[in-house]
Amino acid sequence: MTSTESPDFDLERDKMAGRNMALVLAGGTGSRMNSETPKQFMLIQGKPLLYYTIEAFERCEDVQDIIIVCGEDMIARCQREVVDPFSFSKVRRIVAGGKERYLSSYAGIRGIQEKCDLVFIHDGARPCITPEIISATAKAAAENGSAIAAVKVKDTIIKAKAPGSLSEAVVDRSELWQVQTPQTFHYELLREAFEKFAAEGFGNVTDDAMVVEQMTGVKTRIVTGSYENIKVTTTEDLGIAKVFLGAQGRLSQNPKTL
Repeated sequence: MTSTESPDFDLERDKMAGRNMALVLAGGTGSRMNSETPKQFMLIQGKPLLYYTIEAFERCEDVQDIIIVCGEDMIARCQREVVDPFSFSKVRRIVAGGKERYLSSYAGIRGIQEKCDLVFIHDGARPCITPEIISATAKAAAENGSAIAAVKVKDTIIKAKAPGSLSEAVVDRSELWQVQTPQTFHYELLREAFEKFAAEGFGNVTDDAMVVEQMTGVKTRIVTGSYENIKVTTTEDLGIAKVFLGAQGRLSQNPKTL
């Protein structure tokens, strides 16, 4: 991904004197955690995982509004266990997402009712995000239209067709980046991309920047993220996230729960 604009995208034309909105995608089920509790509600030091994600956006001065996107059957629980107990002042609403990530992003975009300049889209299962990284993506997106947090790949990458097959090539990792979130966009650009994507019947994409690139031609600027900004997927990840949150000084000292 590089940092160039489409000829059809005029940054000055599309800038809006509005507010910045964070869409936090929290629709995970925790199926790989071997738990009946969805991972966003699993406790880290006595607070739901999703609390830490929302709290980072709540503290970031470049974020004015937050929409949580989750399963329709989790809306009431999210309000009861995450929003109400911690009095998050920036959360405007909770909306129902879809079965695929891009459908949840689209649901969040359609749920924006406020005037909006930038939109951050972030995985609810990345609780170790910091306000500094959020703000860095905001600055880059304001300049370029589209920006993502990412980190350089550290491991050697080998190309192969399947387990047990012979390796085909060693990929040059110097040009490889591991994509994270937030992914941050000018609102009008993001809305245009997803409306076009929906009109074409959607398709096979893995993240929001891919939708913007494919539908508008606007390339994405890379912002250096953090190796601590992990996505919690397994039980082991939950313990690692606790270590990182502790290093960031974000854990209370009294509960003894994970």
